Amino acid sequence: MLNFIELVLPLILITLITLPLIKVFRGKTTVHSAKTRLLVHVSGFFAVIAFVFVVQFFTSPVVSAAEGESVVASITGTMAQGLGFLSAALSTGMSALGAGIAVAAAAPAAIGAFSENEKNFGKSLIFVALGEGVAIYGLLISILIINKL
Repeated sequence: MLNFIELVLPLILITLITLPLIKVFRGKTTVHSAKTRLLVHVSGFFAVIAFVFVVQFFTSPVVSAAEGESVVASITGTMAQGLGFLSAALSTGMSALGAGIAVAAAAPAAIGAFSENEKNFGKSLIFVALGEGVAIYGLLISILIINKL
């Protein structure tokens, strides 16, 4: 079970990271202020990631074997397994984001081409499907990563 600090500290850090961008999302800042806020946001994100790695490094248990004993390497519940799940999530998320961008550009063009000439339907549908294929490839990679864990 998580204690109070393990539960509240990530929520506080996420809140502090997102605070500089509230006015940017509302559109109430200048370009220079938005760039400054974005720089603060990105640097805060990487500072939190570095902090988590340092805390994880200093609090992880040290496994040592006495002479003559063999230690079976298991990554269950370790930082390596967590990073494996993180890489699987990133491969799925980033590929889905890329597929969304590709479909957002290809689908309106396909609809426009189809409205002008009905013979262009098959050709335009191929480009939309190619964009969706990127998400499938990312999902496949994440399944392969999870199978290795």
